[in-house]
Amino acid sequence: MSQRVAIIGAGPCGLSQLVAFSSAGDSVPEQVCFEKQDDWGGLWNYTWRTGIDEHGEPVHGSMYRYLWSNGPKECLEFADYSFDEHFGQPIPSFPPREPLADYIFGRAKKHDLRGVMQLQHVVRDVSWSDSANKFSVTVDDLAKERRRTEDFDYVVVATGHFSIPNVPYFKGMERFPGRVLHGHDFREAREFSGQNVLIVGASYSAEDIGLQIHKYGAKSVTLCWRTQPMDFKWPEGMDERQLLTEIKGSTIHFKDGSAKDFDAIVLCTGYKHNFPFLADDLKLKTHNRLYPPKLYKSMFWHNNPRLIYLGMQDQFYTFSMFDAQAWYARDVMLGRIKLPSKDEMAADIDAWVAREEKLEDPYQQIDFQADYIRDLVKDTDYPKFDIDLTVAAFKEWEHDKMDSIVGYRNKAFKSPVTGTMAPTHHTQWLEAMDDSMAAFLEAGRA
Repeated sequence: MSQRVAIIGAGPCGLSQLVAFSSAGDSVPEQVCFEKQDDWGGLWNYTWRTGIDEHGEPVHGSMYRYLWSNGPKECLEFADYSFDEHFGQPIPSFPPREPLADYIFGRAKKHDLRGVMQLQHVVRDVSWSDSANKFSVTVDDLAKERRRTEDFDYVVVATGHFSIPNVPYFKGMERFPGRVLHGHDFREAREFSGQNVLIVGASYSAEDIGLQIHKYGAKSVTLCWRTQPMDFKWPEGMDERQLLTEIKGSTIHFKDGSAKDFDAIVLCTGYKHNFPFLADDLKLKTHNRLYPPKLYKSMFWHNNPRLIYLGMQDQFYTFSMFDAQAWYARDVMLGRIKLPSKDEMAADIDAWVAREEKLEDPYQQIDFQADYIRDLVKDTDYPKFDIDLTVAAFKEWEHDKMDSIVGYRNKAFKSPVTGTMAPTHHTQWLEAMDDSMAAFLEAGRA
């Protein structure tokens, strides 16, 4: 094919798109994947760096040491590349960072994706020309310090939305004598050993970073919420309070009238969808939600469906959902799936958004996202996997977390791809201080 596709980002979404094309046969368009980091992996390309990288670019990664999967690996398993295939053995259901990253990279290596990847290339501008019927994409080669512009028929935005932090201000913050950081810059839980730490936020990153800091020796961890508490059965040394109202020196006051002295503040206050390289008429503007408006199939930009966004919604499912999106996007680009009229796309978007807005709890949200995946895979040749099994696993996981927030990672689940039941990790998560792949795989053999 003479068409060209630009894929912006070589994280899980970008890699899914490349694997989808690799699995389609010979008649595929030319693909160029631009990645500003020095390796593929996106957030899974762990770096010690925070703030600005060696090229003066904002650091993309929000990954930290000692991270363990906070959901069953079975719910993100690639249907065409099982965990059993990659590791050569069954492994526990909640792997730490290193083996999960190795799993992602293993499939990329299997498909030999390096040839279409341009590392240390940052996209500066994307615009659409009606007269040329193409996108103009301007990129900087960071290593060679050169800029160039190329034309493409399709642009796939796979840059994620967990790298530009949302940083609120609280009265007195500038006079707080301890460290203040956003979760984006959190790297090492042991830094806070022996300290009283305040976590601002009440979602997944607040929950997990708070637990990590507790696990690795903090004196106390307090989490504060704006809308509603998480209400888990926190271990001794952890508690929840209403949002802080004011900071006076090291003393922090809360909306419930209480106050406490702290050594550090970690802002787990979410991230912004940010696409500085896109022309304004192409730019998705949304908060974190399960079905962003203006995206048909939660992917195709309504006003110009040659612009495709991957992984831009709030997520229960991750890798397997990115695959479902990538296979569908591929088939549209290959002409195997014909998009409906603009009015029909708008009506479909409205129907999904209306359903999303009526969801009342996490269990309904899980069903919603599972139905979204079913809607995509029914029209493609993406390999079959047991979606019903993943729904059941997610709902059991939700229950397990409420039952024991420090113990849910000790459970085991069945693969929706191979049917293999995961072994139980030999060490309780709260006591598993060594998060290396070698230690984890040895646990899998026990």
